[in-house]
Amino acid sequence: MNFKELVTSRYSVRSFASVPVPAEKLQAVLEAARLAPTACNLQPQRIFVLQSTEALTKVRACTSCHFDAPVVLLVCYDKAESWERGFDGFNSGEMDASIVGTHLMLAATAQGLGSTWVCYFDPAKLRKEFALPENLVPAALFPLGVPASDSKPNPNHFNRKKLEETVSWL
Repeated sequence: MNFKELVTSRYSVRSFASVPVPAEKLQAVLEAARLAPTACNLQPQRIFVLQSTEALTKVRACTSCHFDAPVVLLVCYDKAESWERGFDGFNSGEMDASIVGTHLMLAATAQGLGSTWVCYFDPAKLRKEFALPENLVPAALFPLGVPASDSKPNPNHFNRKKLEETVSWL
């Protein structure tokens, strides 16, 4: 599949089949995330693969948006390792984690898997449940798995603004 087909076919999957994610497909997704560009290539991302019954139970305590996925990827960034802009102290960690998340979502689609970006979670609860050290900031959760046979994009998925509404030529 070419890139245009990939980005066109990817949608937020919120219904997963009750089958495990094949290890080689999960590995391919994680490798794509590893290759994501980050500011100054500092690679501050930390990805936790949550797939045990215990880990998935903990996720469910932190968000209602788990969609009963067989795997949830918790993407964090290390605020002590991420680049800071000298002008104002802006920390690139959240941006870096976003690029990593985009890579993993597109890789999941390329592998025939589904995912969705979840930022609706209680960060303090997540931090406590997974004993995250203070320097790690939870940025997003990505439920991941084989889409259920009846999975389909939300109707709003197809609503796209015209290019002229989002791009300015100066």
